[in-house]
This record gives sequence, C-alpha cells and structure tokens, in this order.
Amino acid sequence: MEVASNIYKAYDIRGIYGSELTEEVTYKTARAYAQLLKKENAGKLLTVAVGEDMRLSSPSLKDQVIAGLTDEGLHVMHVGIVSTPAFYYAVAKYAYDGGIMVTASHNPKEFNGLKFVRAGVKPVSMENGIAEIRDTVIADNFAAPTAGGNVEEQSGIVEEHTKFEVDWVGTEGIRPFKIVADCANAMGSTYVRAMFSHLPCELIEMNFELDGNMPAHEADPFKEENNQDLMKRVVEEGADLGIATDGDGDRIFFIDNEGNMIEPAIIRGLVAKLVLEREPNSTICYDIRPGRITRDMIEAAGGKPSVTKVGHSFIKDQAIKEGAAFAGESSGHFFMRTELGVFETPVIVAMMLLKFFSRKEESVADQVRPYRKYAHSGEINSAVKDKEGIMNKLLEIYEADAKSISKLDGITVEYEDYWFNVRPSNTESVLRLNLESINEETMRAKTDEILAIIRKDS
Repeated sequence: MEVASNIYKAYDIRGIYGSELTEEVTYKTARAYAQLLKKENAGKLLTVAVGEDMRLSSPSLKDQVIAGLTDEGLHVMHVGIVSTPAFYYAVAKYAYDGGIMVTASHNPKEFNGLKFVRAGVKPVSMENGIAEIRDTVIADNFAAPTAGGNVEEQSGIVEEHTKFEVDWVGTEGIRPFKIVADCANAMGSTYVRAMFSHLPCELIEMNFELDGNMPAHEADPFKEENNQDLMKRVVEEGADLGIATDGDGDRIFFIDNEGNMIEPAIIRGLVAKLVLEREPNSTICYDIRPGRITRDMIEAAGGKPSVTKVGHSFIKDQAIKEGAAFAGESSGHFFMRTELGVFETPVIVAMMLLKFFSRKEESVADQVRPYRKYAHSGEINSAVKDKEGIMNKLLEIYEADAKSISKLDGITVEYEDYWFNVRPSNTESVLRLNLESINEETMRAKTDEILAIIRKDS
C-alpha cells in the first residue's frame, strides 16, 4: 500500500479524498491511533468517540475509522454529524479515552481528514503522536484484528453541547440584536442555530443547510474573499453584527455593522477583558503572530499575557500547562477553560461578545474602533528555496538594532514602530510573514522591504 506521508500534518491529517486519503489509509491510521492509545493506557478497556462533518466522503471514512478502532478492541461511541467543538465536548463530558473527528476543517470539498485527541481533549500533534501514527501506517505491520471491539450510537450531542456553552455564559443582559450568520453550508450552522434558539436576537441565516459540495464558497472565513457576501448582507439588512464559521466549526469570526471584519486579535482582547472580570490576574495565551492589541488589552485589564507558538495544538497545550483562563489564536480559534477542560468554545465567545456589545448603546463598529490602533500586513506566504538560509539572512540584517528578538516560532523581531514574525511552513518550502506597525505607511514600506529579502533568490 502506498502512503502519501505528506497528509500527516503538524496537528492533524488532511489530504485529497480518494488519492491521498483513501479508505485503506484511513482504516490503518485509525488502527495506528488505537495502538498508540493502548500503549499509553496499558491494560485499560478504552472507549473513544468518533464524529464526522458534512463532507461527501465523511460517511465512508467514518466507517473505516470505526472499523479500525474496533479491530483493535476499542469501544466506539459514534456521536454523529457534529462540529469539532461538539465532538470535543462529548469527549470531555463523558470522560472518553480519546477520539477521532473525520473532517478537513476549512479545506476545499475535495479534501478530508482526521483530528485526534486523547482523554481530556488533549491534542495529538506531530510532536506527541502523529509521527508515530504515520510511521506505523507506513510500516504496515498490522496483526489480525482483535476481538472485543464494538460501537454504539450517541445522539443529542449538538443540542447538549450548545446548551452547556450558553448556560456557562448566561443570556442575561443581551440586547435584541439583528445578526447575520454565514456558515458556508458547514458544521457551524448546527451550533449557531441552536445558540440563537436561546437568545432574544433576530438571526438571518446564510448558507445554513449542510452540503458537502459547499456551493456558496470555501468554508474558510480567514480568507476575506469568502466573507464578501456576508459583509454586504450585514450592511443591507442594517444588522448589528455578522458571524462566520469555518468548515468544522472550530473557528469563528465577526463582522461589524459597517461590514468590516473585526480582527481576531481584537476579538480575543475583548474576550480576555471579560474573562479577567470573572477571574482577575489570570493568564491569557495568544500566538506569536503580530496582534499587539491583544497584549495591550490583557495588560490594561490586569492579566498576564503568555505568548505561544502558532497552531491550535500548541496554544491549547500551553494554556493547559499554564492554567490559562482563556486563549486565542490569530486564525479564529478561541479556547475557554471550563470545568470540562480547554478546547474551542465558539458559542461561549459569541455569547460573551454579545454581552459586551450590549453594555453600550453605541454600534459595534463604534465600540471596536478605538482598538484598531495598528496596521497589519495579514499573513503573506512566499515559496522559497532555502527556508533556513533566508531566516538566517533576516536575522543578520535586523537583529543588531532590534528592541527584542524571539525564536519561539520562526523569528520575531520587534522595533519601536513595527514588529514582524517570519516562520517556516511545517510541510512546504514556504515562509509566512506577518508584520504590524503603528501606522499604514510604515507597515507597507517594511512589508515590501522584508518580502524583497525573502523573495530575492526564490
């Protein structure tokens, strides 16, 4: 059996269905994951959850995941067609020993994939399990199936998960906002619709019907082109706010009443302020990509900022280790620490924002405007021949006069009037630049300057 090893990513598995990610590869990957869990939990009878998204290939791949797990003797709870946060909720709430979610997140419809967790929704990454799973699959040395594995169906997780997050925040004080939501025919619609059943707000739905063909647009709100219809609709409807979710619903984004994206750095700063009202002096985690307003807001609210590597597994791990009350990633992943653990909680984040915006009569845009202090380049990818050589070149040029240098994830260089992070892709010959400045002019000039160095010999 040929295995496309590139499908084993830093935080999950993703590949084109039928060529890179096949039923056979999926079955053996599930068995390899089960072997990893059994090794870590010697002698224990293991129960794991399996969930799936709305992709056309998900039912077939889910069947192979269940077959692989049960052939290793594991008990499987199939939680149905759910968002990834609802899947995490099920693993945490029912104290399962782990789980596999069949999803390719925000990737186009041709893709599918697998996300793995251990007990307590602790992530499985390349560093702590995915590499071992990959190597086991490639070695292809599987014994005959083990007797004893079985599968049960568990229903009601979507409603149960949403009610847990709604109750965690409470609906008191939320004004009757008019809100437009675009869920891209993907899994976010399950919890957005359920959330609004508890709220005094008017919901205008866009692309809510689950459809693995994703007919409206790619389910990735991080790309602004996918939000154009939502931005226009918010303005046309005279709505107070817009909401966008990604393919598996673990990322959530917000549009103000003027049709502009509210930067995730501001969203996590606002939520951090509210968390710090509940838990003063708490630690708040955020990734190293520029988004300085987050740090400003955490410090102003008396919190302890903690910078992490980029990637939902890394930020989740650090939040757990440091006992952080909240963590937010620049790509729209937001993690609240609840009594069930630390994992993505989009409903909690949305509810907390609605409470915050309800405090004043001002529009959402007017409330957000004071936090739009910095100019940001966005993430710019460059294909290069020598990632390490270019990173070293950038250090040679910029480190001497820099205010500070960090090598936590790629290189982060800070000056008084601008700061940037350049980090290598885990799987491609690509460098990713994020730069921020105190004004638009400096941001554009420095972005062009650094890109010229990165792309000089590529």
